[in-house]
Amino acid sequence: MAAEESTFTVVLAFAANALIALAKTAAAAITGSASMVAESAHSWADTGNEVLLIVADRRSKREPDATHPLGFGREAYVWSMFAALGLFAVGAGVSITHGIQELINPEPASDFGVAYVVLAISFVLEGISFRQATKQLKGEASRAERGLLEHTLQTSDPTTRAVFAEDSGALIGLVLAFIGVAAHQITGSPVPDALGSIAVGVLLGVIAVVLIDRNRRFLIGEEGSPQLRAGALQMLLAQPEVERVTFLRLEYLGPRKVYLAANVDLVGDAAESQVAEALQAVRQRVQADPHVVLAVLGLSTREDPSLTG
Repeated sequence: MAAEESTFTVVLAFAANALIALAKTAAAAITGSASMVAESAHSWADTGNEVLLIVADRRSKREPDATHPLGFGREAYVWSMFAALGLFAVGAGVSITHGIQELINPEPASDFGVAYVVLAISFVLEGISFRQATKQLKGEASRAERGLLEHTLQTSDPTTRAVFAEDSGALIGLVLAFIGVAAHQITGSPVPDALGSIAVGVLLGVIAVVLIDRNRRFLIGEEGSPQLRAGALQMLLAQPEVERVTFLRLEYLGPRKVYLAANVDLVGDAAESQVAEALQAVRQRVQADPHVVLAVLGLSTREDPSLTG
């Protein structure tokens, strides 16, 4: 259910950003506003990013095969990383560069009403996309017993995090662009408009750096959350063959997918062949969980302390 909702969130964001990018580009051409140029660059960057996020979502869902026993889940972080880099280079880079150029060679803008109409329409469309991403993340955060912002940073789903972050930045950017355009119209000076463009670029740069860092952490190996670890420990101890768990490692392999490694102490003192069969039975039941891509179980020694005390 969560995976399907993530797909819908990304597709909705793509449709909204494509429409917004076209409208902002037309408004930038008509008005000559630096803030509108920055906003159009921002929206085209977001539109391209949504394409990369759709690729990330689809490729990460491929089933494991003989050459990739851990599956393809980490592709989500690779393609999401490309999207974040694109946001930094295109969105932030173009906005800041154009704003600086406007400060050096200022040009007056006109037809401010067109800019206001496009900004208002963009705010509504961005709000719809933001509402969907927020709704999904709030539901997940409630189940994980986290706050919204905490869950947004910690979630293993990079596509929904990216949509939420980009839409948040887009809404703030629209406000900054409105202030820049309004100040340009009131004062007659293009300087506030240029500063608005630079402010939008800085905002996008900060968001991109945060997204890049989160994807980097998952690519090099992010450990499962304490809640996920507690659930996995409870699942292992619920197996009739398991008496104790002395080691447990969970690592994310993709959105809502983990690799589980554990050492367990089995009930009784069975023969070696029976021990192997018991471990295999436990492993198969654990791996039947849709979130566990691969489970590897070993035997504990008597000296190993139990994780449950």
